[in-house]
Amino acid sequence: MTSPKQLYEEVSGGKFQAAYYFFGTEDYRITEAQKFVARQFLRGSRQMATNYRRIDARRTSAKDLITELATLSMLGERQVFAVSDFQTYSPSDITRVLGLLTPAPKDRVVIFSSPSSRTPKKNSSFFGAVTKVAQPVEFRKLSGPEVQAQVKVRLKEAELGIEPDAAHLLAELIAGSRGALIAETDKLINYKQAGETVTVADIHRMVSGCETFSIFELTDIIISGDSKRTLAAIERLLAAGQAPSTLVSLMLQHFLSLYLVKNRRKPLSGREFLTGKFAEQASRFNNARLEDLIIDIADTEAALRQGRFKPEMALEILALTVCSEGRRKDEPDFPGRKHG
Repeated sequence: MTSPKQLYEEVSGGKFQAAYYFFGTEDYRITEAQKFVARQFLRGSRQMATNYRRIDARRTSAKDLITELATLSMLGERQVFAVSDFQTYSPSDITRVLGLLTPAPKDRVVIFSSPSSRTPKKNSSFFGAVTKVAQPVEFRKLSGPEVQAQVKVRLKEAELGIEPDAAHLLAELIAGSRGALIAETDKLINYKQAGETVTVADIHRMVSGCETFSIFELTDIIISGDSKRTLAAIERLLAAGQAPSTLVSLMLQHFLSLYLVKNRRKPLSGREFLTGKFAEQASRFNNARLEDLIIDIADTEAALRQGRFKPEMALEILALTVCSEGRRKDEPDFPGRKHG
């Protein structure tokens, strides 16, 4: 197994493998590593445009991929093939594709990859077959301390500081994503002036998902079953200018995301960075209870739109209803179970 750091050092030094297999929990780093290897191997923008082939295995038959790999460059120019979702092929097709790489042409690099959602187990037959031919490189998400360290370096280069609480909150929002780290710190760099310090208020104002994260924290308190803390948290959000109807709408989206993640699907758009936390919260409920809560929240949202209840009161009643659910010991799901 090769680490991303070792890959960078080898490729920067002109040492290339005929085939790589990139996998792991960080899709952004996989994509960037593919482009880095291609740029270093092809050595020229013109060749990047013509000799860097990106192939999606979900949309390309194994037969067509084999035809691509079997056709060598007539002019002896270097080529790079990046084959994503390689795990979608059948075992026999994977064997046939890998068989084309021995012996390996010196003027070609093939990079196979799998997305984070399809990361194979290291003891699987697929992983064993691929890594016999291709050098495996695992790209993991950054840890919280790693995110904070890189954020501070990027901000320091822009002559900015950051408060400890702001750095912690930003790391939570970024959730280990290298792509999010770059995008969100760039926003802060453009927003602040040299010599200033990034505060928690700046994070809430500028960073994507912060509103969602506030609702996440509220929901965390609600499902803890502590009614006193729940009402205090709602009071703080209302005092900060959040409208009850907005909070109820965000709660509905939040519980829909819990239900989706519990059933091994992606959360609602824009909330992917919280998938791990959604999974942790969702483990407190079975599907039946989540479905009941989603109905309750949707009913409250409809009642607010129709003006049937005082908004603050409706929100508090809803929160206490969910809070009482959080105190209940959940039951497992049963096939065919009917819910009221």
